[in-house]
Amino acid sequence: MHYPALVFVPHPVFREGQLASIPAAPVDDTITIAQLTRDPYSVYTRLRREAPVLRVKALGRTLLTRAADTKAVKDNPAVFSANDPNTPMQRAFRAHTLMRKDGEEHAAERGAMAPAFSGRTITQCWTPVYTKIAEDYVARLPRGETVELFQGLAGPFAARCLTHLLGIPEASDDDMQRWSQILIDGAGNFGWAPELFAECDRANDEMDALFRAAAARYRETPDQSALSVMVNAENPIPESQIHANIKIAIGGGINEPRDALLTILYGLLSNPDQCTAAKRDGLWTEAFEEGVRWVAPIQVSSRVAKDDVEVGGYLIAKGDTVMTSQASANWDEDLFEDPHLFNIFRPRTPHQAFGNGPHFCQGTHIARRMLANIMLPMLFDRFPNMQLADKDSVQFWGFGFRGPRSLHVTLN
Repeated sequence: MHYPALVFVPHPVFREGQLASIPAAPVDDTITIAQLTRDPYSVYTRLRREAPVLRVKALGRTLLTRAADTKAVKDNPAVFSANDPNTPMQRAFRAHTLMRKDGEEHAAERGAMAPAFSGRTITQCWTPVYTKIAEDYVARLPRGETVELFQGLAGPFAARCLTHLLGIPEASDDDMQRWSQILIDGAGNFGWAPELFAECDRANDEMDALFRAAAARYRETPDQSALSVMVNAENPIPESQIHANIKIAIGGGINEPRDALLTILYGLLSNPDQCTAAKRDGLWTEAFEEGVRWVAPIQVSSRVAKDDVEVGGYLIAKGDTVMTSQASANWDEDLFEDPHLFNIFRPRTPHQAFGNGPHFCQGTHIARRMLANIMLPMLFDRFPNMQLADKDSVQFWGFGFRGPRSLHVTLN
């Protein structure tokens, strides 16, 4: 399906009030969630050119695919609220989470965890812990054999690091990964399937019991973990919101570094010249930034218009939900040359993989430290001649979260 060519303004325009003459966005009833799960980038490439502001029936939202539009929406919380009432997140998490809050309420809950994510804490506390975890997990990998790294390294490493950051080291790697996937499935349960919510309820019961036991321990013996910081605050937020904060971190804090690591490895191992340069010159930060730009681990976000507003020449009515695609923004041809290519040598241009505005991902600096400073150099130091076992079998998957479903690597 093709759409008429549109005339763009250089930057998004937000105008409240007299908008009766502004047309509504075109509507598409052909794009499916299954399509966006299998191959979103071909859809986004077409939409940036033909219909960058498009009401997609399957999503029940107006999809924004140009970088200027997605950034402007996220940077304007006074105009676009994060509190989308039409998502299943609250039912899945059994809480109104900070992901769906604005202003002072959002800042208070985000700030409750902030000391655990500070640069000083990352350097002094988490870097030594994460380095030891990486050493342990990499040492388990058999040299000279072919290993599937989704289950064999990336998932467990992300889970174990997160248990320490959050203050629940007694949680197993398997439980953390299982809880994460259940919460993600529940938050994306737009069909409101009762069986998915039943799984969420069981997982929530398990997590709540674990959090309460750990909180009692931290009241006696505090440390720098997020849970300890929150329960020992001078004016702590309610227990329900402490638990919700930890669950939000479990929901996103495993997938993001896990999928980013696998994506970066696939990109490097598919481009031998880049891999050689990264090893020779220590270009691990460049590899990290390019990997998350190329395939954003978290692909889309929703915002609700607080009033009638114009975006890209179209009316977004008060109460309507827009879906910003940071995945598409990171492939915007106005910003990136040959955006479909993995290229660690490309000029440094800000991307939107970690969002922007007040909801900018709190774990960004930790993820960068985990992968660019610790795991990537360590992995290539131990296995300098790693090779993809079967490049053509690697399948990227996911609409909300995206990464390789598996990655078989021969560890030479």
